[in-house]
Amino acid sequence: MHNEFLAVVDEHDQIIDRRLRSEIHALALRHRAVHILLFNAAGQLLLQKRSQKKDLNQGLWDTSAAGHVDDGETYDICAPRELQEELGVTADLTALFKLEPTPDLGMEFIQVYRCHHNGPFELAVDEIDESRWLDKHEIDKRVDQNDVTLTKTFKIIWRLYRQLNIDN
Repeated sequence: MHNEFLAVVDEHDQIIDRRLRSEIHALALRHRAVHILLFNAAGQLLLQKRSQKKDLNQGLWDTSAAGHVDDGETYDICAPRELQEELGVTADLTALFKLEPTPDLGMEFIQVYRCHHNGPFELAVDEIDESRWLDKHEIDKRVDQNDVTLTKTFKIIWRLYRQLNIDN
């Protein structure tokens, strides 16, 4: 996981190099990731608590599923793979928006997707410590209060999701 090769991209999200994940993070190079917002029939969002074994954001609450786009992969191929690997499910994914890389986003171009699934889920134990359904108003409150138990990336994604008033 930490020694995987990922594509390094320029400011236009064009591949310019391939480097080890650890180097990309250490050097703050631009790279690609996906984040998935998974909702149930009641409109609740599934949040995952990142494993204490992770190298970044250990024990913080994050989007339903997320991951780096592997070298040679596209965003649209990566998203269903991450959903299957982290939650053990498949679902129809809708691309919502793409974020530009910033230091707060770990220098990642992030393609955000939405899907619907009621579970059950098979959590990837080395990636996720637990998951929890939350109502949108509860998430709004926690994000508005800048809850330190949520990842910066999740808060940025959620604010834009709500600002765009995306109906699900």
